[in-house]
Amino acid sequence: MREDVESRLADRLAQLRIERDWSLEELASRSGISRSTLSRLERGEISPTAALLGKLCEVHGRTMSRLLAEVETEPPQVVAAGAQQVWRDESSGFVRRSVSPPHPGLRGEVVEGRLRPGADIAYDAPPVPGLEQHIWVLEGSVEITFDGRTHAVEAGDCLRFRLWGPSRFRCPGPGPVRYAIFVVLP
Repeated sequence: MREDVESRLADRLAQLRIERDWSLEELASRSGISRSTLSRLERGEISPTAALLGKLCEVHGRTMSRLLAEVETEPPQVVAAGAQQVWRDESSGFVRRSVSPPHPGLRGEVVEGRLRPGADIAYDAPPVPGLEQHIWVLEGSVEITFDGRTHAVEAGDCLRFRLWGPSRFRCPGPGPVRYAIFVVLP
């Protein structure tokens, strides 16, 4: 099933570029991702990292959940825990579970994130400026940086903010962190 999702994601990324009538060179210029990497992503030869997918979401004005929902076949109202879409970025140690049933017409969503100790993910910009996030740490701790300030968020704590610029998620350890993100589009 994972291969099917990755194949549909590759197709959707190519479709988004074509809908805008952008060449690979144009998308490379807008995203800061090399033309060769974009070509390999669209052909499904490689899986995008969290950072690459974040850049592409920014360029296309979508949250990661919305993009992943667009590759679903039909949006259900209930998604059983075992059927929730899970995406892994092995290189960064990030695991992302789409908890909310996908629906492109809705403005809010719930996502579960997991980072292994030492994981460090930086995003150049939000996929949608002004994106509201509520991050509730369920286990472990995470350092979240935005607006030039770093916030240490421990199990049970909740951090709420609007995202306008770069952000960073870092798991200082010693164990992994598991958190829920409540995302609200502006």
